Amino acid sequence: MIEWIDILTMLAIGMAVMGIVLVFAVLVAYVRRIIPKKPSINLEPIKKKEKQKMSDQQKESVTFNDIFMFMIAVPLVLLWVGFAGYVIWHGLRDPTVLTQIEGYTTLIAILGGPALLIIKDALDVWKQEQAEKTAFYKIKAQAVIDYNDAAQKQSQMIEAKQQDQEHKMENKK
Repeated sequence: MIEWIDILTMLAIGMAVMGIVLVFAVLVAYVRRIIPKKPSINLEPIKKKEKQKMSDQQKESVTFNDIFMFMIAVPLVLLWVGFAGYVIWHGLRDPTVLTQIEGYTTLIAILGGPALLIIKDALDVWKQEQAEKTAFYKIKAQAVIDYNDAAQKQSQMIEAKQQDQEHKMENKK
């Protein structure tokens, strides 16, 4: 029967291999950004070029931070949560896990430090996005209120001028 230490050793080796692959992928992406692309001759009409430029501007470029988040941060957080859940689940079912709980909690704490920082940063970004949305909707609501107010004043002015014109026409008769 495989012992828990053997399972954790295999898990650590697997994570180390995944880490090496992720670092290699990040390096390849970084090198691709550094190496200039060969200029290509584009023989499309000018209108197609303008449409292509607009569509390129509309697309968001993938940054190093995006690659970092998806290749390192997300797996780290998922590994931390998964390992903590795994230890808790096996701790409740197998009493031998409780005898080695200090090692498990140390590993969870080591993974948890960076994972908590990543989660905090993600929540800060989310808060900032929510604040920007709130500010946008406040400005939009104020613009609608101002528009309605101006439209009401304009319609009142038109009615007043029509009434003045009608009075002038009646006085001339």
